[in-house]
Amino acid sequence: MNKKILFIQPSIYDDWGRVVKKKKLYFVGLAYPVLASLLPEGWTAEICIETIEDIPYDTDADVIGIGGMGHAANRGKDIALEFKKRGKIVYMGGPMVSLVPELAREYCDSVMIGDSEESIVEMCHDLERGELKPVYDRPITKLELPLPRYDLVVNKSIGDFLPVQAGRGCPNTCSFCSIHCIYRGKYLKRPIPEVIRDIQYVKSLGFRKFLLIDDNIVADPEYMLELCRQIKPLKMKWMSQCAIQIADNEPLLRAAADSGCYTLSFGLESITKANLDSFHKSWCDPADYIRIIKKVSDAGIEVASEMIVGADGDTRESLLETVDFIKRTDIVAPKFYCLTPIPGTDLHEEMKAAGKITDYDYFKYKPSISVLDTPNLNATQVTQCYWMVYEKLYTIPAILRRTVFHRRFLRHPGRTLFYLMVNMVYRDQIKRKIAPNIL
Repeated sequence: MNKKILFIQPSIYDDWGRVVKKKKLYFVGLAYPVLASLLPEGWTAEICIETIEDIPYDTDADVIGIGGMGHAANRGKDIALEFKKRGKIVYMGGPMVSLVPELAREYCDSVMIGDSEESIVEMCHDLERGELKPVYDRPITKLELPLPRYDLVVNKSIGDFLPVQAGRGCPNTCSFCSIHCIYRGKYLKRPIPEVIRDIQYVKSLGFRKFLLIDDNIVADPEYMLELCRQIKPLKMKWMSQCAIQIADNEPLLRAAADSGCYTLSFGLESITKANLDSFHKSWCDPADYIRIIKKVSDAGIEVASEMIVGADGDTRESLLETVDFIKRTDIVAPKFYCLTPIPGTDLHEEMKAAGKITDYDYFKYKPSISVLDTPNLNATQVTQCYWMVYEKLYTIPAILRRTVFHRRFLRHPGRTLFYLMVNMVYRDQIKRKIAPNIL
């Protein structure tokens, strides 16, 4: 019996309700290439990335799988409804669906909660028997994966990176984080030989860079140290995200830089200690941020950052101070998110109990629109401050100061020009009221 599944990675809606389209996707996701590699015998797969291609609603696929990050959930819901009208079997997965499966079930035939590696196999066998379950929830206890089906994405309009996964989960307990909701402090690591196998395959495909996907690669310093040692001989360039503790682990920082790491993204969240404490992130001290950023930058690794707008302590003035802070640092690509009470998170429960949530339509949650009233700013004002911060940081002079007019240009001209392009992409998105993201 031959069956086919069409995996769809939805785009997002801009603030006017239009589907966001791009000519090129610089970093492609990994979930579907992995799931495609796990399909039982007799099953084939296609992947559609809506941001760069049209959805083939007339597909001959037997099953439609729709996932994506939380901010794409609203678009995913609408795609699911369209396929349901056409008589297709549809399942949904991803972080938001995992956290509100009962809501997602209104739009599809089945949902997958959390990790889908074991669930996808079970679902395929159930479909062969005509016994599809409404919910699949089979959390994995160890992270061992076959070689991803990169062949399903390499011929699309993507950048010069491919994704490789090292680990999932994070031991930290940040109140706003969906990763904490799903993994509850667990950190699952792939066997290093598997990771190296995937990197070698990426290199054999002609790529010289990869995105190391990991929720917090420094969660196990010894693991990361050994991984870096084995990456180094491959002579590849890579980027990832991790906690700021790496800055004070000099052997690890040096090993990362020596292995080809040239960008790390840090969740700084806020320059106000009280805000960080309210996020259950008291292990971060903003008084140390400038030292940490400089230390990482001096090691030859660029610093990207993610910060939050809409904490209880935020005011327009404090957010302007955040703008000044970023301008005084070596942060090359700053990003912001409105504080969002994702269902299932500790933050959601805290904000619900306090009566601060202004909208419970979870599928509409997105990084550019606040749904929280704070002591100093209502939800509408938080949203306005979100765009104000971006507009001040992504002027042409500000972009040039942190790229071509910065010391990094003399040290790494090619890398600097890449980040000039990233910043200009972000600027264009900001002008169109799209939350900046090159993914």
